[in-house]
Amino acid sequence: MIRKILIIFGLGILLSSCIPNKELVYFQGNPSSKKDVYKILNEPYKLQVNDILDIRIKANNEELVALFKQAETENAGANGQINEGSFYLNGYTIDRQGEIRIPYVGDLNVLGYTEREVREKIESELGKFFKDIDDVFITVKLAGIRFTVLGEVSSPGTLILFQNQVNIVEAIANAGDITITGNRKNITIVRKHIDGTKKMRIDLTDVSAFDSEVYYIQSNDIIYVEPLKQKSWGTGTTGAQTFATLISVLSLVTTTILLVRNL
Repeated sequence: MIRKILIIFGLGILLSSCIPNKELVYFQGNPSSKKDVYKILNEPYKLQVNDILDIRIKANNEELVALFKQAETENAGANGQINEGSFYLNGYTIDRQGEIRIPYVGDLNVLGYTEREVREKIESELGKFFKDIDDVFITVKLAGIRFTVLGEVSSPGTLILFQNQVNIVEAIANAGDITITGNRKNITIVRKHIDGTKKMRIDLTDVSAFDSEVYYIQSNDIIYVEPLKQKSWGTGTTGAQTFATLISVLSLVTTTILLVRNL
């Protein structure tokens, strides 16, 4: 009788601890058809403290332009890869007061501004020095999208991608993908705004993830992949591991029962 109970108990744990295939497959289902051209619209990113801006100023009067430039070094290394350190040293970092400091212009508050608004603000300031501001070409870009991936991924940590946009799939792929014990159905994105912190979720097993408002991440996002409940049970991540664990447990229980009977 005891043996039957142990077998039933073991089979129950084995079946419940195995991770179903549907928990591991990305983008299940069929995308919904849309008659009109469909675009995922996002609000422009608003700059935050510690963001780094890459600001370029060009004009016919190179001597005058040189006054407003910081010391420049190559942003690309010998192998062609972008040098993160040069952006940190030569870019414009937003300080705790939300300001950047431009030579001869001084402190400029950019906290909560978009890249376009910063460009327009710089154009307004440089108009005091140039006869015709239309002859000046200014570009303002965020020096990479910085984000942090935590939890059940192969390589958790903080990453920077030098792209105009980064989606949640690219972010997780650069962190080594979600491990077998990661919950793909309930990924949390923590996003800090100047007016507070938002906590959002996305299900990557559903193809509708492409339509999510958080499909495209923003700079300083924190992405957390929580573990599946099977991991907390500690019975193994695959069927073979779970079976081996259960065999060990059942052997221990059986041995204990036999020893007690023989006392």
